[in-house]
Amino acid sequence: MATDSPIIIALDYPSLDAALCMADQLDPARCRVKVGKELFTRSGPAVLEALHGRGFEVFLDLKFHDIPNTVASAVQAAAEQGVWMVNVHASGGRRMMEAAIQRLEQRGLTTHLIAVTVLTSMQADDLADIGINVSLAEHVERLALLAKQSGLHGVVCSAQEASQLHVSCGEPFLKVTPGIRPSFAAANDQQRIMTP
Repeated sequence: MATDSPIIIALDYPSLDAALCMADQLDPARCRVKVGKELFTRSGPAVLEALHGRGFEVFLDLKFHDIPNTVASAVQAAAEQGVWMVNVHASGGRRMMEAAIQRLEQRGLTTHLIAVTVLTSMQADDLADIGINVSLAEHVERLALLAKQSGLHGVVCSAQEASQLHVSCGEPFLKVTPGIRPSFAAANDQQRIMTP
């Protein structure tokens, strides 16, 4: 079931049963769902089939980052499983992102392809540790612009950076913002979060 809802619910559960228990409490007309690495690794394509069978559009959040051909093939495989959206790491570079989007276009696959800018668990000192000596906001913007120039449909970024990326990248470039949680909820390892 297609929806225009901007809400994506993270099904960050350790098992297919737990994820489907949560999904059964949601309305696919009012949200989309995200399947991440742990759930997909444990459940495989069965989780996608189960969610599609319930009418959900699925964001497969596997953050591919490898050589261009490998990422292009992985993105194609995800799209062929009917996912609504899949992502790669922008830090994989222009050639990797271009190979992935070109593969989707060549195969006539309409899956949205977005790029992770900087993980919401990272802060400025984490960037410095890996040799990136610009501000976090500058690095996020640089990677977002690279993703846009590479032809991707949008980025994953902190909600704290979304308004600046709206200015620099414009519309209809997507900004997916994880880490939106009520003030009483645990942040876990995410650092750059916001409340609804």
